[in-house]
Amino acid sequence: MAKAQSSYAVILAFSLLVNLLVYTDGERELSWSKRAAQEAEQVAAISCSGHGRAYLDGLVLYGIKPVCECNPCYGGPDCSMFLTDCAANAGSGDPYFLEPFWMQRAAKSAILVAGWHRMGYSFPDGSYISTQLEASIHKVHAVVGNAVTKGKYIIFGAGSTQVLNAAVHALALENNSSSPATVVASIPYYRLYKTQTEFFRSVDYQFEGDATSLQNISDAGHVIEFVTSPNNPDGKLNKAVLQGPNSSAIYDRVYYWPHFTAIPTAANDDLMIFSLSKLTGHAGTRFGWAVVKNESVYQRMTEYMSESSSGISRDAQLRALKLLNVVLETGGREIFEFGYDTMKNRWEKLTNTLSVSNRFSLQKIEPQYCTYFQKIREPSPAYAWVKCEREEDKDCYKILEEAKVNGRGGSVYAAEERYVRLSLIRSQDDFDILIQRLTQLVKE
Repeated sequence: MAKAQSSYAVILAFSLLVNLLVYTDGERELSWSKRAAQEAEQVAAISCSGHGRAYLDGLVLYGIKPVCECNPCYGGPDCSMFLTDCAANAGSGDPYFLEPFWMQRAAKSAILVAGWHRMGYSFPDGSYISTQLEASIHKVHAVVGNAVTKGKYIIFGAGSTQVLNAAVHALALENNSSSPATVVASIPYYRLYKTQTEFFRSVDYQFEGDATSLQNISDAGHVIEFVTSPNNPDGKLNKAVLQGPNSSAIYDRVYYWPHFTAIPTAANDDLMIFSLSKLTGHAGTRFGWAVVKNESVYQRMTEYMSESSSGISRDAQLRALKLLNVVLETGGREIFEFGYDTMKNRWEKLTNTLSVSNRFSLQKIEPQYCTYFQKIREPSPAYAWVKCEREEDKDCYKILEEAKVNGRGGSVYAAEERYVRLSLIRSQDDFDILIQRLTQLVKE
């Protein structure tokens, strides 16, 4: 009986192999995956003059082939036309600066998803989380040394956005109070903290604004503080303002990677948020995770994810796994050196451009020792936090807008209108146009 089962297993394995492979002239050739690979290669071969990209899921011209989707300020069928009167796009945080890195590693980072891939709601163990991906996340933090994850729980979410609100929900229920928890952040803060907290209109928590306003209040009740480190928009390594038994902190560390900041030490906060968007640049994959110390907080966050979405897309988890494995091949060296060099050079070029005039100033970020690179590294922030210094320039956003530079005004971050955030992580085209517009402005 055992022999028969063994023979059956051999025959089955051979049958599967034959179904997957076709032999032509003695050489192995792909079968069912061949057409999909050809389609991907054909679309990737569309150059768009280097100022745009064609995608498999993009617009199609006359039902024949995908159309070039041009970078801002470029147009025409092949994106070769420069639109001279166009404004520089320095508003959004799309991390296209890492696109060249992944184009150079097309074979390593590509995946082909079969039509029957993970059709069920859960993995065989009943969970919504890939154990392989969870292990890779632990490993990438250990290799980089930016966060302590040993003995802690990992939770997946649709980008950092979903994970952040799951954390607020879980911490608000920890207090067992009849009053809603107070949610705060230090100015300037990422506006999603306010807009998302207010959007859900929960009876368990409410946004109250600036964390420093509660520093000297002893009976503030249960307070949940968002701590962004490095901060968006100014890149500072923030720490919690509020302390004490009634205060909880959510550390948003999505930018705590060696291409954006020095890593002075491994973060060991009770609740930390990260995302694929700022690690590998794949914002569209919508994959984020939390590292959680407290088991009850972890359980509540898990329940939140289960009830709101039944877990994260299995396709997104597969792509994240593939990308992290590419990162881990070289211990992160390739991507972090590429990313750091790119961002450092952009920061230096921007600093030199604005230093010609005393009309504008930038946030001060000092060189700092990085435990990952094992050396003193220069600043390489994701964003420039620009201040208009002239007394009459009260609305800095308007000043830059008139010079055809679109950023985000200070009020978006609860700061003065004298400030504007400029994104440095977009494509090289976007950055080059930004420098052109700023150069012209300071000359005037």
